[in-house]
Amino acid sequence: MSRQPPEQQAPPVQRLRIRYAKRGRLRFTSHRDFSRAFERAVFRARIPMAYSSGFNPHPRISYAGAAPTGSASEAEYLEIALAQVVEPADVHAQLAEALPDGLDVLEVIDAATLRRPQPSGQAAVPSLADLLQASRWTIGPLAGVSAADAEAAVTRFLAEESVLVERMTKKGLREFDARAAVLDLGVRDTPGHADDAVSLELVLRHTVPAVRPDDVLGGLARLTGLDPGPSPLLTRLQQGPLDEATGEVGDPFAR
Repeated sequence: MSRQPPEQQAPPVQRLRIRYAKRGRLRFTSHRDFSRAFERAVFRARIPMAYSSGFNPHPRISYAGAAPTGSASEAEYLEIALAQVVEPADVHAQLAEALPDGLDVLEVIDAATLRRPQPSGQAAVPSLADLLQASRWTIGPLAGVSAADAEAAVTRFLAEESVLVERMTKKGLREFDARAAVLDLGVRDTPGHADDAVSLELVLRHTVPAVRPDDVLGGLARLTGLDPGPSPLLTRLQQGPLDEATGEVGDPFAR
């Protein structure tokens, strides 16, 4: 008996891009757990999602540049494809109500507003992956680390051509260069903490393999002996296109 081919779904009529935050205890949500929570939220909010074709259709949701589990973020991004045209502000409100506190929707835009001219002469919307080229992070406060010690460690780290670190991956222990991805690293005061509490501010280029803020901390410790204390908070403040001339991280939603 022949098997019937799967039903083909209609193509999406609208794509929305969403910036959201991971805050407080919800920063320990893994990417897999977040994706499940988000799918439940779009279902509860009755958002008219477009679905993939095939024997197991699933809502069209594209994730990009997810922060490591345990780190907080003010700049996580995803894109959803819809079967009906809706107002981005309405989706913002619906998702804000459906998601738990700590997974907070910050901005929703119509991806079509990002359409830009291409060398071919036609306009197109850059993919999220193409736009998310670098991130700006804060690390800290650093327990028991003085500003002078932090400055000395940062200066030595930046003077190195390479700083090798190790990280356990799915394929086993891997060694890679943490220095090459660091575009900027500095010391700053930590608002809301003691006057002598310091944090690090870090700008990372997105590379393969990805270098994470904890890799940079590991490199600092290995190179200089800097001890940041138990589990300093890692917070992504920005994620977006990189201005190669200035080293600034831009807004991926900028028109």
